[in-house]
Amino acid sequence: MLLRSLAALLLAAVVAGCGFQLRGAQSAALPYKTLHIALPETSEVRIWLERYIRASGTTTLVDNAKEAEAIFQQLSDNRQKTILSVNAQGRIREHRLQLTYRFRIVNAKGQEIVPPNELSLSRDLTYDDSNVLAKDQEERLLWRDMTSELVSQIMRRLSLIKPKDPNQEDDE
Repeated sequence: MLLRSLAALLLAAVVAGCGFQLRGAQSAALPYKTLHIALPETSEVRIWLERYIRASGTTTLVDNAKEAEAIFQQLSDNRQKTILSVNAQGRIREHRLQLTYRFRIVNAKGQEIVPPNELSLSRDLTYDDSNVLAKDQEERLLWRDMTSELVSQIMRRLSLIKPKDPNQEDDE
């Protein structure tokens, strides 16, 4: 018993000493002082983005695009539900939910400072026609989870991608 406790304590000290940290709901600092999100106010992606950005505390959201240092633009938001498998009677057994999202960041002049990025997520969902209401609710929860994960990935990308200077020409 003492040996197990000592081993667990040693493992905890090693993990803490190496800098290991759970990903959790960390808020990433964005490299922009002000940001405008060019999405409708009721957009689920916008609502989640605003939450994450406000939690970061380093970027101010502005309503007017002309006042923003950077403007988040959605290029596409494709959500598909496809049949993955059917049973012997031809009834659906599984669906695949797919989310493909493209975005970019431009400045107030419309010059691109972060090139188009594409993110893809998918989840598989079993289906049972005897539990239609429960499966519909599960599908809604999966879509919500995918949107949350999408915004988390967008925030990670925006915090890691160094914005390019639109006035500097590309060396090609």
